Amino acid sequence: MDTTLQDPLVGQLLDGRYRVEARIAAGGMATVYQAMDTRLDRMLALKVMHPSLATDGAFVDRFIREAKSVARLSHPNVVGVFDQGTDGTYVYLAMEYVAGCTLRDVLRERGALQPRAALDILEPILAALGAAHRAGLVHRDMKPENVLIGDDGRVKVADFGLVRAVDTHTTASTGSVLGTVSYLAPEQMEHGTADARVDVYACGVVLYEMLTGTKPHTGGSVAQVLYQHLHEDVLPPSGLVPGLAPQLDELVALACARDPQHRPQDAVALLSRAQEARAQLTDAQLDVVPPQAKEVPAGGDGAERTDVLPRPAGTAPGVDEAELHRTSRLEVPPEERTTRLRPVPGGTGAPDRRTLPQRRRLLTALAAVLLVFGVGAGVWYINSGQFTTVPAVLDMPQAKAEKTLRDEGLGVKVVRGFSSNVDRGHVMKTDPANGKRIRGNGTVTLTVSRGPNIVTVPDLSGTPVADAKRKLRDRGLIPGTEAREFSDEVAKGSVIRTDPVAGSKRRPDTAVGLTISRGPAVQVPGVLGSKRADAATTLRAAGFQVRFADQPVFSTQDKGTVARQTPAEGGKLGKGDTVTLTLSKGPEMIPVPDVTGKNVDDAKKQLTDLGFQVEVDKPFFFPQDTVDSQSVEAGQKAPKGGTITIKLKGGL
Repeated sequence: MDTTLQDPLVGQLLDGRYRVEARIAAGGMATVYQAMDTRLDRMLALKVMHPSLATDGAFVDRFIREAKSVARLSHPNVVGVFDQGTDGTYVYLAMEYVAGCTLRDVLRERGALQPRAALDILEPILAALGAAHRAGLVHRDMKPENVLIGDDGRVKVADFGLVRAVDTHTTASTGSVLGTVSYLAPEQMEHGTADARVDVYACGVVLYEMLTGTKPHTGGSVAQVLYQHLHEDVLPPSGLVPGLAPQLDELVALACARDPQHRPQDAVALLSRAQEARAQLTDAQLDVVPPQAKEVPAGGDGAERTDVLPRPAGTAPGVDEAELHRTSRLEVPPEERTTRLRPVPGGTGAPDRRTLPQRRRLLTALAAVLLVFGVGAGVWYINSGQFTTVPAVLDMPQAKAEKTLRDEGLGVKVVRGFSSNVDRGHVMKTDPANGKRIRGNGTVTLTVSRGPNIVTVPDLSGTPVADAKRKLRDRGLIPGTEAREFSDEVAKGSVIRTDPVAGSKRRPDTAVGLTISRGPAVQVPGVLGSKRADAATTLRAAGFQVRFADQPVFSTQDKGTVARQTPAEGGKLGKGDTVTLTLSKGPEMIPVPDVTGKNVDDAKKQLTDLGFQVEVDKPFFFPQDTVDSQSVEAGQKAPKGGTITIKLKGGL
């Protein structure tokens, strides 16, 4: 049965602009519809909050704040937010419409993916999350259902930031929520804390699921899954996929470390590690077919192995086609080409027998000389020639140290450690140590300082937000989520307080939330019934910006005057904030029905259902329950919201 036929919003014009055409999906917080923006003539997705949640003012305020934050995040792998508004009891978001499917659909159809396809999907996910993390946003509900794969192969992440408004729904015992719990980091479950590293953890779980076709922690109840997250490490995916490269095991283990301090600090760092891992894999390792795969894409020669992100057949990510062509040509080395004997005097084409002993002696002597030189060169190569020494890179910035080593032909592996003596981001140790011998193609492990093991949260009160973020980064802390509130003491745009509070001791890479001043609260004056120009003048004089809604509405106010204002009279905003005004089209005129002779209660109900106010005029002596007359004659029109007086019969 098509459930969209029972949905009251389908076919409606929301907010005078968005024509709802079909229901796409429904969740615990909202329902998503396909809709047409009639003003710009484009298809988009509408996320409409459930009416039961729309009555919670605090919830709606947070929903709107988060929507504004996400709307400022512009990235090709993030589902864009175009508009936010309300229409009666409906609170909605207008978002980019992505024609395609979710990663959950792909996993349901394919079971498990080859490493190449898994990385093709993981990398744009991390790029999207990385942009969000650098903007101070944390997703907190990363899972395959929130990864959209367009028909053109583009990967986009949805529902950025909005999950903050529904934290209380993530531990319910429903089957759908059990899926969400599978991607929650241990610290989310145990302490309720969340920074960029909870998204890193969820991405590790998603990668494990793409590689194996199953989640790393499974159970019949939420409690079982929670226990496994808190007490059991994620097992290597190669345990389920024989032949899977160890670099992918390491990538999953790094992202899914139970201690957040052992994970990359954000999605940007994890993306770098994923790209390093991909670069180390051969085509054969990238194209391992998991036993759990339900369908193996056709390829034959192993050229293109995924239909999730199509690309030109015969090439792999990051491979130059010209280089691929050059390396595929077969050329016979000169020493392996056939050599013809040169004819000698006598014309037989064979060497003169008398010259053979002399030639043998010459060749023997030459071979002896070459042997001596060859043995000497071999001894030199074994003892010295294949080795180099580790350059001095101690106390260098990480990027400069990596370049120095790679310029010497050496590989680089980076680990991190605490140091109270070496600046954050600088090299504190190398393995092998400076000056030690290492093979010319060997790998040097750099230990990069994370700064002191414990840092103090600085006092940022009164500091402009840009300076506050810089000071946090200088200490090795991460600027976290931002909240705003009114303050009579702190200038607008400066920090009121931090969370954790100033003076708290924390590990490096801890996220610090900032509460930022909106300046003094200013009470919004009432302008209902005022003319457009007068209302704008009044509000601007009070220090507000003014925005007029595009569509006027029917109202008891005179046509052309203000019918609605948001916030209402008495509400509080900061100076420079915007008040939205909606103008009146005048009252809506409605035909008045004939209620004479009807019971008074029936007459009142009929009139109030049409939108009229009703007054009852009772005779002083012996009033009856029957309507004798009405103030507006039947068939005439009266303004909706206006008052109709009904007079009752009297007498014995």
